[in-house]
Amino acid sequence: MTSTLPAPMRAYLAVDSLAPLWQATARHLQRRQLEARGRVRVSLDEDGATRLGQLLGVLVRPGQVQVDLATLDQAMRTSAAACGLVPAVADLTGAVLVDKGAADAAAGQAWAQVWQHLDTVFADRGLAGADWVPSVVANLQRTGLLTRAGVAVAASAVQTLDGVLDRVHLPDAGTATPGVEGRRWQLAELAGVVTGDAHALDGTTLAATLVLRVLAGAAGLASPSTSAQVRRVWDSAGVSTDKVSGTVLVWALRPPGSGAWAQVMGQRADLGLVTHLTLAELEVATAPVVAGQRVWMCENPQVLQAATRAGVTEPFVCTSGNPSAAGWQFLHALVAAGADVAYHGDFDWPGMEIAGRVLAAGARPWRLTAQDYRAVVAGAAGAGLELTGAPVGTWWDPDLSVAMRASGVAVHEEACLTVLLEDFGPRPRSIDGSE
Repeated sequence: MTSTLPAPMRAYLAVDSLAPLWQATARHLQRRQLEARGRVRVSLDEDGATRLGQLLGVLVRPGQVQVDLATLDQAMRTSAAACGLVPAVADLTGAVLVDKGAADAAAGQAWAQVWQHLDTVFADRGLAGADWVPSVVANLQRTGLLTRAGVAVAASAVQTLDGVLDRVHLPDAGTATPGVEGRRWQLAELAGVVTGDAHALDGTTLAATLVLRVLAGAAGLASPSTSAQVRRVWDSAGVSTDKVSGTVLVWALRPPGSGAWAQVMGQRADLGLVTHLTLAELEVATAPVVAGQRVWMCENPQVLQAATRAGVTEPFVCTSGNPSAAGWQFLHALVAAGADVAYHGDFDWPGMEIAGRVLAAGARPWRLTAQDYRAVVAGAAGAGLELTGAPVGTWWDPDLSVAMRASGVAVHEEACLTVLLEDFGPRPRSIDGSE
């Protein structure tokens, strides 16, 4: 921010002893339409009282002080500051002062337009009286799905919903065939036509989540939480998801049984080949492991590659970052089969968000505790990266998030290779750290 005050005046006023006055004044001004009126009460030490007194031209004693803002504004204008109280306080606090009342009113009006647009989306399709609409809207309001995203993103998501509902089958809308003119959409094609972005309805984008909740309500289905449920909801509206592009990498997977898929996977494991599994393939797959089989899962392909070089014989899975639909499907299949899935990922905030969802789906942490993080940071010898982005909680070990915030260092998974491969020696360490 460019300084408003002359340098000598700023140096005189921008001191710790006067900081409580400027902060209290900033809060007061923003509640009073940025008008220098009323009074603030602050506690000043001897230095702060002296400086304020010299500015006002009166004796000010240390302790609790009541300051008239109109008087302070006039003193600013006639002093070397040569400006009013509002720009001076903005300069001294480093903040952009806004009229909170006006801002709140504008935000309220903008949100009212978002919710009105959503109501119009339903009404235009004869759905205003559908019994599922009130529960869907109530869920959106209760969970804050739209409000957390901000008004601009929320408005865009409702606009996308409007475009999708123009083109898909909704039982309550009375259409007899899926989609426009009976066509069945591919998800990427639909997203491209509606938004110009073929990936706008992928994954957990706000638009995709909103559309899926509405389609699920129309079909009498629960809001989807797994890839299989997502596919079912899209299918109910005449939309086919992509089943071949998203993959999950697997190594040394030897499924039980004598079925064709199990034999093929066993042969690939014998040949030492890494396999890319697609959703289409997983739909014909049998149980991938026997109950109790330990399966190692990582985020970065370099970790899986290192495991292949080390001759790891236990099944190894790589999500290649955020798991694709195939990755989630395979994880659910492993958990359903009773596998003991041990997961490791990047020590950064996106990595922790992914880890939280993978562990919540039934995996267990592998070298993914605060103690493990501190050890790799200490061993990184300056090789760690700056930890950026919004912090996320680490519910499986709350101290991990605390340690990451304290150090401010991100460590990607490939930097942990030496430590991770220690678990594949003659006596591999179990997931909980015991021998």
